[in-house]
Amino acid sequence: MSDSVTCCMNRINNSSIDPAEVAFFRRLSAVWWDQDGPFRPLHQLNKLRLQWIVRQLTLLGMASESDQPLAGLKVLDVGCGGGILSESVARLGAEVTGIDVVDKNIHTARSHANQSGLAINYQVTSPEILALKQQKFDVVFNMEVVEHVANLDRYMSACHELVRPNGATFIATINRNPIAWLVAIVGAEYILRWLPKGTHSYSMLRKPKEILSYLQRDHFETQSLTGVSVNPLRRSMSLSRNTLVNYMLCAQRAPALE
Repeated sequence: MSDSVTCCMNRINNSSIDPAEVAFFRRLSAVWWDQDGPFRPLHQLNKLRLQWIVRQLTLLGMASESDQPLAGLKVLDVGCGGGILSESVARLGAEVTGIDVVDKNIHTARSHANQSGLAINYQVTSPEILALKQQKFDVVFNMEVVEHVANLDRYMSACHELVRPNGATFIATINRNPIAWLVAIVGAEYILRWLPKGTHSYSMLRKPKEILSYLQRDHFETQSLTGVSVNPLRRSMSLSRNTLVNYMLCAQRAPALE
C-alpha cells in the first residue's frame, strides 16, 4: 500500500482494510490474468456475471440495446484486483475507475489495460477515501470483496455513499452456513484446488440478510437476488434460485430528496 493511502487511512476510524487480506492478495498479484492459474474460476464467473449485470442495468433503464450497452455510465469497481471485471465493462462502453488497496494488483491492472488499449482509471485507494472526496458514480461494483473486509459496517457505508441517487450497486459474495463452508472453502480450496488455500475465512463470509440490512439502512431497493451454482464435474457455472453458497444481488439507490 502506498504511503499516501496509508497516511489517509490512518485518519479514518474503523478502517475496513484487513492487513492479512492485503498481504494474501499481494502474493497473488502476478497471476490475475493466467486463465489456467489460481483465478481461473473468477475468469469463468466473470463471463456469467457480466451478462447478468447488463441485463439488470437494462431493466433499470441504465443500459442500452447496442454493442456498447454501458456507454455513458460512470462506473466504480471496488477491489478490482487485476482488472478482470473493470476491463469487461470498459469494453462495453463504461467510463471505469478501478480501486484496490493492494498496490501490486493495481500495477498488474494498469499494465494489462495498457496492453489491451483500454483507458481505465486505476487507483490505489479505498471506498472510505473516495467517500471523503464526495465522489459519485452511476454504478458501484462490489464483487467478491465484502468477505475480505475487516469492518463491514464502515465499508458498506462508504460504498453506498459513492452511488448517486437512482444509481445502482452490485454485490457478489459467499453465504455463511455449513454447506457454503463445505463447498466454497473445503471443496474449492482444499479438494478441487480451484482457489488458493486460505482465500476465504468462514467467519468473514456474509449471509444475504446481513447485506440486505445494510442496503435497506442506506435507502437502496433490492432489484434482483440470484444464486450461482457450480458443477464441479463439468467445471461450469450457472445462475440459480439457490443462494446457499454463492449469490449476487443488484440494488438501486433511492432518488434524491427534494
